Amino acid sequence: MSYVLGIDGGGSKTVCVLMDETRQVISRGEAGASNYQSIGIEAAYKSIQSAIQATTEQVPNLTKPIEVSAICLGLAGVGRAEDIEVVKGLVKELQDNKSLPISWALTTSNIVICNDAFIALVGGIGHDVGIVVAAGTGSIVYGRNHQGITKRVGGWGYILGDEGSAYKIAIAGMQAALKAYDGSGIPTSLLEIFKVYLELPSIDGLIELIYRRNWGVTEIAALAQIVDLAAALGDEVANKIIDDAVQYLVTATSTVIDEIFSDRPVLEVVTTGSVWQGKSKMHERFTASLGKQFSEVKVISPKHEPACGAGFLALQKLAGKNL
Repeated sequence: MSYVLGIDGGGSKTVCVLMDETRQVISRGEAGASNYQSIGIEAAYKSIQSAIQATTEQVPNLTKPIEVSAICLGLAGVGRAEDIEVVKGLVKELQDNKSLPISWALTTSNIVICNDAFIALVGGIGHDVGIVVAAGTGSIVYGRNHQGITKRVGGWGYILGDEGSAYKIAIAGMQAALKAYDGSGIPTSLLEIFKVYLELPSIDGLIELIYRRNWGVTEIAALAQIVDLAAALGDEVANKIIDDAVQYLVTATSTVIDEIFSDRPVLEVVTTGSVWQGKSKMHERFTASLGKQFSEVKVISPKHEPACGAGFLALQKLAGKNL
């Protein structure tokens, strides 16, 4: 039997699944972030290698190398031709790595390299037509229609974009808390909640955490749960931050619909990422707002995780068929 690897490489973690020809997941493994734009190609390679290693360790009764006939890597930060070339080099390194218990049967025709938004779409909906609204550490809205035409909005990274993401929600929350502290902003419970959660004697202790300890995107994005909690408890400022995030994602989704789904078909929009899992009902807010504009759109939760979407694309490539 032929096996494939599906890899989902994001800004916070890397997930790998080993899948057989029937779409059955044989094993699954995780490792650290693999967005090479933010952490570098060497660190990204180590995370992908570790995720594959962790996956092979979960294979029951493994007595010989696993023959992998196709691979799909859906990686954050990969969208340009030069990115594809970089990742091709990474795949070559994987094939040369003798420590992995894998017998590689790869050719250029059965290696798929794409953005992580595409695998989130395929995994979330189960096929490759529709829209994914991915909002985790970063954010992107990506759509593909029946003609194979694609459209993305966002995905420009934490400095140039990522509105609606956990990172931007966390930054807005900290800014609001500091403004409440110095008197230039509206009073908010975020000030006290940040202090308690981070065990700070004073909110200005954020300076040490963010600047002196060199917190990265992942650590900062994790603080979005504080804003989410404050919003769920009724804080006005926190709710405004959540509403702004929702409205950006609605606008981005509307842009994709207008550009490549202008015939207004019945359309599935799948939401993926950590921000949708909070207590402030972002998913419900998003669904209600988008539904006012597009009654034919159905917002769904993912049917499969993105790594499975990568596995499906690898199988598609192996079989030479459409999903």
